Amino acid sequence: MEWTQESLRRVLAKALENGGDFADVYLENRHSLRMVRENQQLDKVSIGTDRGAGVRVVMSGSTAYAYTNDLTEEGLLEIAGVVAKAVEKGEQKKLKPFRQAESNVQVAPAIDPRQVKLAGKAQLLEKADEAARAVDKRVTQVSVVYRETLQDVLIANSRGYWAQDNRCRVALAIMVIAKDGEIMQTAYESIGGAAGFELLAEESVLEAARKAAEVAVRMLSAKPAPSGKMPVVLAAEAGGTMVHEACGHGLEADLVQKGVSVYAGKLGEQVAAKGVTVIDDATLPNHYGSYRYDDEGIPAQRTVLIEDGILKGYMYDLLTAEKDGVESTGNGRRESYHHRPIPRMSNTFIAPGTDKAEDIIADTPYGLYVTKMGGGQVNTATGDFVFEVSQGFLIRDGAVAEPVRGATLTGNGPEALKLIDRIGNDQGFTIGTCGKNGQGAPVCDAQPTIRIKELVVGGIADEEDAQ
Repeated sequence: MEWTQESLRRVLAKALENGGDFADVYLENRHSLRMVRENQQLDKVSIGTDRGAGVRVVMSGSTAYAYTNDLTEEGLLEIAGVVAKAVEKGEQKKLKPFRQAESNVQVAPAIDPRQVKLAGKAQLLEKADEAARAVDKRVTQVSVVYRETLQDVLIANSRGYWAQDNRCRVALAIMVIAKDGEIMQTAYESIGGAAGFELLAEESVLEAARKAAEVAVRMLSAKPAPSGKMPVVLAAEAGGTMVHEACGHGLEADLVQKGVSVYAGKLGEQVAAKGVTVIDDATLPNHYGSYRYDDEGIPAQRTVLIEDGILKGYMYDLLTAEKDGVESTGNGRRESYHHRPIPRMSNTFIAPGTDKAEDIIADTPYGLYVTKMGGGQVNTATGDFVFEVSQGFLIRDGAVAEPVRGATLTGNGPEALKLIDRIGNDQGFTIGTCGKNGQGAPVCDAQPTIRIKELVVGGIADEEDAQ
């Protein structure tokens, strides 16, 4: 984007002409592609470009925001005037000189996905489909979805921040359905990151497809899950759904400040078991939630949220940071120029411990071993959660036994964190799009193998019968 500092200073000055504590402008040029293969054929291809800008004014904690597709200076001055009228007359803030924000994060793609022909991408999806079906004749349906997004963004604000970023993300997801008589099971695998098409090497994609099919077929023989309180071992490969939902959202500063987080007012207190450390880190190379700058122009950071069980901090954008008198943690994110930024997670994970995964299982006489999480619901105000288990196994006499289906996990986030008594030295990441306030943001979650001493497992079979 070719914008001069002088022209953006005029836009910011217009936005603050009636007063205001702060103003910023966000310009975006986005390319996106989505391809879907279903029923053994390429079903959908959607490609597009979206360009626009948003202007924001903040005064006394309130926000006025407007956006436009007109990227001329006149177009931006027009929406700057709109937000200026929403501000009560007050002292005009002086604009500070622009300075380029510095970030040490490098996320440049090795292979620009736009340089790979659509036919080549379609062929990769076809090979993934065939690889999954070749695993077993009981695989009845395969869906493969490919996405690529490239963004050029420029952020400038009245405090002198000036940041430009070029972002590239690719992702491929495979869902497999296996059926045997009346029994049907599904499995899901995905690959993605803040990287280029090099991330989707053919063998990696085919391996993911085969793994999804193998899981779906294996779960056809699964017995009904037991119900009752029992130890639960979450494998590293299960990903960080638990930490994201039951913990992460409650550590976003806007929810804390609104009083709808169970972690509000608990800084410095023990909120997890000793040894549990939770981190949000947007600087991890090539991870799906990584970026050089957040959507307010703040350089990406590594933020320790919980350290050795003690609550150390929250995830902030500029607005929430100002309310608490702290610095932004670089977590101000937005889906696009249509949206104002809000505190969001990036790559959130429980840090690895020292135990070997096999030792954790061997030390568990009986329990549930979860290797893939499903969907769920969380009440951030109380921390209560319910999660589905997509793939689980019983643990008997310290060994992984038969697969079980239909299990759910019910508990409370802080209580579950306090009940973690074993932490593995491994770590597994999962990718996803996190929804909040009507916005989606690419994120990555992770955890090591962990054991929670006791959780309520919901299932069809009685625990006594299962044993």
